[in-house]
Amino acid sequence: MKYNQLGRSNLQISEVGFGCMSIGADDIANATLIQDAISNGINFFDTADLYDHGNNETSLGKAIAATKREALVIATKVGNQWKADGSGWDWNPSKAYILASVEESLRRLNTDYIDLYQLHGGTIQDPIDETIEAFETLVQQGKIRYYGISSIRPEVIRAYVSKSNIVSVMMQYSLLDRRPEETCFPLLLDNNIGVLARGTVAKGLLAGKTATPYLNYAAEAVAQAAAGIAALSDDKRLPSQTALRYVLQQPAVTAAILGIRTAGHLSDALAASAAAPLSAADLAQLNNILPINRYEQFR
Repeated sequence: MKYNQLGRSNLQISEVGFGCMSIGADDIANATLIQDAISNGINFFDTADLYDHGNNETSLGKAIAATKREALVIATKVGNQWKADGSGWDWNPSKAYILASVEESLRRLNTDYIDLYQLHGGTIQDPIDETIEAFETLVQQGKIRYYGISSIRPEVIRAYVSKSNIVSVMMQYSLLDRRPEETCFPLLLDNNIGVLARGTVAKGLLAGKTATPYLNYAAEAVAQAAAGIAALSDDKRLPSQTALRYVLQQPAVTAAILGIRTAGHLSDALAASAAAPLSAADLAQLNNILPINRYEQFR
């Protein structure tokens, strides 16, 4: 497993991160899967207080209880507040809510600190200075080591880059979603802020799922992209692994966060990390399949 430094932090994280959102309600099965991931070199685990009403954090906390805490990098998120009746959630990036929420996340994760605390969304209308103040307070208190944001909005990303000490941005990126390349990736590279990529197989469309429209691409274009991925795959590298290699070889990307729910998913992720890199010619071939898309909103 390869490890990369996350932005300007001192966190060394596995290039494949374990996205915990996909795990189920069986704590024993989750612990087996997570411990297997740790044994195979994955040290970065991403969850959120929103997932399964906080039970996702609790299950992760139980799964890592027997592991040396300093060997792991635990990331969670804040900002989505469940309604009292459980029917949905409201957006709440206020300082008071963040300071209260971290206590619950620490309790559920059964840890004294969170390595990476991320704002789970964000709009340009938010009280951004207040939100940053909350994260900085938590860093000073030692409850979190670093903070970042999870956002695909260029205007929000620019605001946090200019005003805060974020070390990472989690965003969607794949051969079918190259929107970050236009404005976000250059900005983040210039400021030494790491990218945590999600959606690397575009809902399975780059891994064998029947082509359907995706973002601004028609089904025919999606099929072209999938065929391009398949053409660079063989019995030693599955299409999903080729799609992941494409993402990991983007200079701005520190790690890919994969939803891992089964032993098969874990095996696939590990094989992708171990697979031979794509050549410069391979990357150029993939990049030339479709016209690059761009963000049309929130610029």
